[in-house]
Amino acid sequence: MTDQPLALTLGDPAGVGPEIVVKAWRALRETGPAFFVVGDAQALSSASGSSRAIVKAISSVDEARAAFADAIPVLDLPVRAPVVAGQPSPAAAQAIIRWIETAVGLTLSKTASGLVTAPIAKAPLYAAGFKFPGHTEFLGDLTAAVRHDGARGPVMMLAAADLRVSLVTVHEPLAAVPGKLSIEAIVNAGLVTAQALKRDFGVATPRLAVAGLNPHAGEGGTIGREEVEIVEPAIRALRDLGVEVRGPVPSDTLFHAEARATYDAALCLYHDQALIPVKMLDFWGGVNVTLGLPIVRTSPDHGTAFDIAGRGVARADSLIAAIRMAAEIARRRAG
Repeated sequence: MTDQPLALTLGDPAGVGPEIVVKAWRALRETGPAFFVVGDAQALSSASGSSRAIVKAISSVDEARAAFADAIPVLDLPVRAPVVAGQPSPAAAQAIIRWIETAVGLTLSKTASGLVTAPIAKAPLYAAGFKFPGHTEFLGDLTAAVRHDGARGPVMMLAAADLRVSLVTVHEPLAAVPGKLSIEAIVNAGLVTAQALKRDFGVATPRLAVAGLNPHAGEGGTIGREEVEIVEPAIRALRDLGVEVRGPVPSDTLFHAEARATYDAALCLYHDQALIPVKMLDFWGGVNVTLGLPIVRTSPDHGTAFDIAGRGVARADSLIAAIRMAAEIARRRAG
């Protein structure tokens, strides 16, 4: 078991991050899991709709658990520019990046038991020179030099209700997906997923189902050759490595209730193939989990929602689920 709190990065302070963090704290303050925020205390205070007393600046993570029932503990690393809800700015980019780097360092040192990240927006970060496609790839780079037992990620998994889906490609234009697929990429994502199901989710004998790329999973090569030339050889390789796996399965028959009962995770080949069924099944409660890293990392399965930021209407369901899942995985890893 671990008594360390979770680190929670604030995300883009102009988005719904501050608001959903406050709402998550209000929902969890009495029961936990306890967390501390790495971010801007003023942005949190402004989002709280209450007095500044709801936020407590801390100088050490050791103070976080004792403070959690009464206030949101914050390692205060301020944004050096005005924050306006709903108006993202590249001026906040360096602070957002610093929050992530700080929280990863605290998690790697086991000062925090795991990492939960509120949503970031890619465009303002790109405008400030950020070179990674998103959170997942940045976390992979930040932890690359640290030993990890097992196949290496990062691999993105989405989880909602009784469905878990892992992605082979993530933020790729649809036209680029076939060229990004390889036997090696599918095998690595499958290994990372199978090992994480055992280690992080307590599944003794993981069962994977691999989605096809083309309609009818290629219909024996008559509607595209990717299944024959890439997906099927990858599945054979995974079986040779001891993974229980089947496919390629046409994605239009992979996600109904009876099908979901036959596997512990589906391996999907591109973004929307994975995210559409997750969001149809539980739009508000899905969780993004990064597999194959030496740290625990989860996040809500939604973006910054600048269009509703500052209005008090954002729902914290997904963030609350992400916090709970991070704590569960951290407990399993702690043994």
